[in-house]
Amino acid sequence: MPVFDKPTVVVKNVSKTFHVGRKGDQRSLLQRRNRIEVSAVKDATFVTYAGESVGILGKNGSGKSTLLRMIAGNEIPTSGTILVSARPTLLGVSAALQSHLNAHANVNLGLLSMGLSPKEAKDMGADVIEWADLGQAADRPIRTYSSGMKARLKFAISTAVKREILLVDEALSTGDSTFAAKAQDRMNEFLEEAGTVFIVSHSASQIEKYCSRVIWIHDGVIIADGKTKPIIRSYRLWSKRTAIGNNKDAQHVINNMKNRYPPSEVLFASETAQQLG
Repeated sequence: MPVFDKPTVVVKNVSKTFHVGRKGDQRSLLQRRNRIEVSAVKDATFVTYAGESVGILGKNGSGKSTLLRMIAGNEIPTSGTILVSARPTLLGVSAALQSHLNAHANVNLGLLSMGLSPKEAKDMGADVIEWADLGQAADRPIRTYSSGMKARLKFAISTAVKREILLVDEALSTGDSTFAAKAQDRMNEFLEEAGTVFIVSHSASQIEKYCSRVIWIHDGVIIADGKTKPIIRSYRLWSKRTAIGNNKDAQHVINNMKNRYPPSEVLFASETAQQLG
């Protein structure tokens, strides 16, 4: 259950802008003049609490992964403030797999990169391999693995050490139903220990399965933040209308979301920072 007196992540007025070259322009002297500005995230504000499972939902290119990378500390906001109560673990980054090594070596490297001692990594390695359910494939190079096998191994490594904040970016979409059930059990254990889980996806069904709260980001703007079911219902309606080219009614759904869920405010970031400390 959420512990609403213990904030874990505070995002206050956060924006991220990228400057990219125009397609086909390779002239270095004109590079700056020809660059275009792309706003990936625009003035995002929200607070999460211990025990929450939060889905970040939106179409491809909406800014979901950029927001997650900023929370993880892998991207620096162009403006705004992000405060965290502990170092977040971003699934798929802390467990980057080396394709020429087998699962045993990858598990050892992954655990060491997460701060475990060599002895701790060695002692925990067998349990991680067993959870990933790789069988004899654990002795083979990772380049021979299917996407599902890689997903299981990444998830097993990244969740082997309990963290206060876990960030999952699309990693669950490549697993089978058995893996999904095991992943759900692992995240439930994490939440029971008052952690916070973020799951980024454009899949409404995945968010609905795992999350009690949804943040819907559209073209870089948070347009809804609240309970899962009503937001998912509107997202599916928007998706259907977009798929058939009914852009006017699709935009009507977006406008309704903006009216129903006014932007959040963090009034005293400095006081919140003291709470996070």
